[in-house]
Amino acid sequence: MSSEFRYRRVVQFAETDLAGIVHFSTMFRYMEEAEHAMWRSVGLTIAERDGPFGWPRLSAAMEFRNPLRFEDELDVTVRIAALKTRTINYEFVLSCGATLAAAGSIICICARKQPDGSMRATPIPADIADKLRAFVKS
Repeated sequence: MSSEFRYRRVVQFAETDLAGIVHFSTMFRYMEEAEHAMWRSVGLTIAERDGPFGWPRLSAAMEFRNPLRFEDELDVTVRIAALKTRTINYEFVLSCGATLAAAGSIICICARKQPDGSMRATPIPADIADKLRAFVKS
């Protein structure tokens, strides 16, 4: 299996601004959609109903290169730059054909839901880490 995951989607009209360009905030949603699709590809879900874990974001960044427009076919490539004890560092490349639209990153932490509703950082369960290892950047 490749150490990257590719997710393809088409830009929808509602995702564009008055200039007809994808709004910058939407690019972060594209990254998150690709992350979730990657998890599903190995039989996981990032948001198990009533599950004990959550994956809060510690940081998210994006460098914009070229605009995306309505009906552009977008590829989002995801790699895990680092799979640590409690955190996952993702790298994303968003492209339209051969044109780089943006590059981004997200760092999330595994957190266990506490009885009082708060969350506390916890090690990533081994079964999840084992399945995600296929996407760790070599």
